[in-house]
Amino acid sequence: MPNAFELLANDRHSKARRGRLKTAHGLIDTPAFMPIGTQGSVKGVSPRELRELNAQIILGNTYHLFVRPGLDVIKHFGCLHNFMSWDGPILTDSGGYQIFSLAKLRKITEEGVEFQNHIDGARAFISPEIAMEIQAALGSDMAMVLDECVPYPCEYDYAAKSAELTTRWAKRCKAVASAASADSGANALRTAHATARQLVFGIVQGGTFDSLRRQSAQAIVDLDFDGYAIGGVSVGEPEEEMKVAVESAEPFLPTDKPRYAMGLGTPPQLLEMIARGMDMFDCVLPTRLARNGTAFTATGTLNFKNAEFALDKRSIEENCACHACREFTRGYIRHLIKAEEILGLRLITLHNLHFYLNLMNRAQSEIERGTFDQFRKAFVAEYKTRDAITVE
Repeated sequence: MPNAFELLANDRHSKARRGRLKTAHGLIDTPAFMPIGTQGSVKGVSPRELRELNAQIILGNTYHLFVRPGLDVIKHFGCLHNFMSWDGPILTDSGGYQIFSLAKLRKITEEGVEFQNHIDGARAFISPEIAMEIQAALGSDMAMVLDECVPYPCEYDYAAKSAELTTRWAKRCKAVASAASADSGANALRTAHATARQLVFGIVQGGTFDSLRRQSAQAIVDLDFDGYAIGGVSVGEPEEEMKVAVESAEPFLPTDKPRYAMGLGTPPQLLEMIARGMDMFDCVLPTRLARNGTAFTATGTLNFKNAEFALDKRSIEENCACHACREFTRGYIRHLIKAEEILGLRLITLHNLHFYLNLMNRAQSEIERGTFDQFRKAFVAEYKTRDAITVE
């Protein structure tokens, strides 16, 4: 099977990489940020606007789409691409993180996870096999194996057993994918209306324990997936421990496969993870903070609920080419936020997504020029978080 990932450049002073990933619905230049479309929609933004922002890929949530609208509805429309009118690549997570967040409503066994869904409390069950079948029905370009995400803090013994369970589940996911690839007549694991197969990513776990991260990475890589994700990070641990978790696993990940740091992060975190060899990212911050009136800029965050912006005639960020910055002032956007007008939230959302996507484009260019490390250090030194940011 030909490799879907092409490595184009390496930074001489860090582990930053510039690559390109081929999928059934198009190419993805890396490093790449994936806007989150939890329920088949990036909150407040249309697919047309995403294309105008040059978003190459979005993320869909297996758990939420499984619960609502349900697979029968998605199948009726053909696939998730058709359902939401998005013709670019889609990565779907396995639902493991959402099940992790339902700690009081779920029971984990060797077979899978039994849980009460968050909408009506109905009992449901997801196994590794079912997780892969759901993602096949969604028709995503990239599917994630089912994993168990451990909380922070977490005892070593529990983290070790959890990582071993994740590996066993990954083997079962791999078996489903291999069976589908071997059966040329199978619908499973082939994206709808496309001839290319669905790529499958393994997930490294192990909590904040260096030895467990290394063992998990080795075990998952031995299963030979199309790409590898580092999961269980940004779940409340200190940032330094998050970096160590990535640094522990990275040496064991193949250089010719894409690496995905799940659920990250702030702009400086993204650059730090790129410097540590990661290629793909997703995070709720650009859209979630926009709904709280907070915008991202190269020098940090701006909270438009603050009175200091009431008479400010400047754009959110000078020299920004996004729709919000081209046409509107900080003072007007602040007024919209205070008046609880939806337009204000949408404008900040468009700006924040543009900022994140543009940051990835800049990182790609800096890697190609061999200047990424200088760029990263300068950006991180200048960036200031003016309001507390947490990723949930």
